[in-house]
Amino acid sequence: MRLTIAIDGPAAAGKGTLSRALAAAFGLAHLDTGLIYRAAGRRTLDGTGALEAAQSLTAADLEADDLRTPDVARAASVVAAIPEVRAALVDFQRAFARRQGGAVLDGRDIGTVICPEAEMKFFVTASDEVRAERRYAELIESGHDVTLASVLADLRERDARDSARAAAPLKPAEDAEVLDTSEMDIDTAVATAIAMVTARTGIPPVA
Repeated sequence: MRLTIAIDGPAAAGKGTLSRALAAAFGLAHLDTGLIYRAAGRRTLDGTGALEAAQSLTAADLEADDLRTPDVARAASVVAAIPEVRAALVDFQRAFARRQGGAVLDGRDIGTVICPEAEMKFFVTASDEVRAERRYAELIESGHDVTLASVLADLRERDARDSARAAAPLKPAEDAEVLDTSEMDIDTAVATAIAMVTARTGIPPVA
């Protein structure tokens, strides 16, 4: 049986860490779809048009070491609101989701648009303040000069743009399990998510 797990949610809610852990637990491939949009957004900062950036992405673009910076995050949110850009990247994501053996995909519209028939869907969230503290710690550890206030403002601006866009707005799928990680450590969040997957699908973890 193929198992596709779709994980959506706002930035720094923990969905990336959770996705990687679920992929390992169930022996599935993993795709962070946000990296696709970040890579396209990064190219627009160099003057490339958004659609051209999306259509000409290469694997090397996904390996850039500055994809987690605030500037690239803002650019990713802007290009992700362009319907033509999203359309250009949909086929790649759906093909990955249908790969033999199944996959875990995380992003903003996986359960609602990319994989509406996924066997398991999560919407992972956390409070604005908790998410800002997590992202701030990541950026400081990476050597970026930011303030907690600026990170919080960036997250709220991105949330507003992602939720209000006409093309695939950020929202839970109707049949998604909402997982609030505000007061969970990663081990608790992973254990909770694994139990939810097995309860819904009947498939036990392999690791």
